[in-house]
Amino acid sequence: MTDLNEHKPQVRFETITEKNVLQRIDNYLLGRLKGVPKSKIYKVIRKGEVRINKKRCKPETKLQLGDIIRIPPVFGVKEGNFANKISESLSALLDSAVLFEDDRLLVINKPSGLAVHGGSGINVGLIEALRVKYADHQFLELVHRLDRDTSGAIIVAKSRLALRALHAQFRDNQVNKIYHLAVHGKWPRHKTFVDAPLRKNELKSGERVVRVSQDGKPSKTFFRILSKQENFSLVEAKPISGRTHQIRVHAAFSQCPIVGDDKYIQDIVDNRHGMEKARLMLHARLIEFDLPAQARVKAERVRIEAPYDEVYSKTLQKMNLQIDEV
Repeated sequence: MTDLNEHKPQVRFETITEKNVLQRIDNYLLGRLKGVPKSKIYKVIRKGEVRINKKRCKPETKLQLGDIIRIPPVFGVKEGNFANKISESLSALLDSAVLFEDDRLLVINKPSGLAVHGGSGINVGLIEALRVKYADHQFLELVHRLDRDTSGAIIVAKSRLALRALHAQFRDNQVNKIYHLAVHGKWPRHKTFVDAPLRKNELKSGERVVRVSQDGKPSKTFFRILSKQENFSLVEAKPISGRTHQIRVHAAFSQCPIVGDDKYIQDIVDNRHGMEKARLMLHARLIEFDLPAQARVKAERVRIEAPYDEVYSKTLQKMNLQIDEV
């Protein structure tokens, strides 16, 4: 006869490793108790059912290395559905995509079409795949994000301390990011700077789009022409702010939408000149930042360039645009 208590959730104790140092206890529990409503997690914390080293805690309490966490029995926990293995082809692709690596971080040349994380029907994104490949690492987290169809340089932290240091650099505008984009039309020579506030909107279909709006968030981008032909231009973009879809919307706002950007081309382009099926031609070409400082070692500035992938290069050739390769 089956024991009715066999499938009941049980109290468990977990010891904090480097992966979760300085993380808030509420965020830690949200990750450990997937499927449980946030309100329920705050309730068990408030009632004292969650303990850190046998002591009550608050939602904002930050975890330290070696802390012992008491997690009470909670119904409704869902097992993670991310894959615990990846295909050989994806593994090989990621091997070739590493641009920089040390004991603090990875910089990856993300392929177009690979989401940065799973969710919304995507089981495995970049970060899940890297966690499989780097299974011996206790901590891997995205420092920033790129759209699924945007390729190029993206940073992944190997420790929470590195993550916090890099987040501080992004917040203080100390990270230099350069993108290359192929656009429809001749980019106006005078259009070197776009200052247009952006606001997120949700359509009736549930799709999210970003629009230029006076009540939006301040958004600024520098642009520079790299190559120009009759129907297309290759442009460099340097965003000052980091809004969702910023470069894509600012390009469309300048009447030169990015090739392959079906979301924002809309009625701007009547003739795509053979580029109807092109990938999104946006590439995070360069990223420059300070490596998180180590004990008694001065912070080092690094500048990392991401080469174009084969599809991006061939598409530029079809548009007769000069390729300024690494």
